[in-house]
Amino acid sequence: MGFLPDWNGLHPLIVHFPIALLVVAPVLVVIGLALKRQRAFLFAALLVMALGTAGAWVAVGTGEAAGELAERVPGVEPVLERHGEMAETTRTLFTVLTLVYAGLLFAPLALKRQPRRLAEMGAHGVFLAAYAAASVYLGKTAHQGGMLVHQYGVHALQAATPTLEAGRGSHEDDD
Repeated sequence: MGFLPDWNGLHPLIVHFPIALLVVAPVLVVIGLALKRQRAFLFAALLVMALGTAGAWVAVGTGEAAGELAERVPGVEPVLERHGEMAETTRTLFTVLTLVYAGLLFAPLALKRQPRRLAEMGAHGVFLAAYAAASVYLGKTAHQGGMLVHQYGVHALQAATPTLEAGRGSHEDDD
C-alpha cells in the first residue's frame, strides 16, 4: 500500500477541498465588487470556483467508488443513493455557475466594452443569488455525507488490499 489509500478510500480526503473552495469563491466576488478597481479579486474568484468545481468532479468519482463499499452496511442504501444523486446535482450546478461566471468576466473583454457599474452590480447580484442557492444545496449534500459517516459508520470502510490480507493471513496463522 502506498502513501495514499486506494481510489475508493480517497473520498474523505478529497471532498472537503472543493467544499471549502466553493464556499470561499463568493467572498472573493464580494471583495472584488466592493473594491471597484480590484478586478483581480473577481478573476481570483473564478480560479477558486474552477478549482472547487474540478475538485467536485473528483469528489463525485471517489464517492462513487467508496459508495460501492458502503453498500455493504445494512440500511445505508437510501441515504447513500440520495447523497450520490445530490452530489451529482451539486457538481452540475457548480459547473454551470463557473461557466456562467467565466462568461460574466470575459464577455466585456471579448466585446472590448465595460458594462456600466449598475449593470455589472446587477449581473453579479443575480449570479451571487444563484450561487447562494447552490451553496445551500451543497450544504445539504454535505449533510447527507455526514449522516453516512456519523450514523452509519461508512468512514471506516475500505477495500482490503492484497498486502493487508497477506499480512492478516500470516498473523492468523501464528495464533
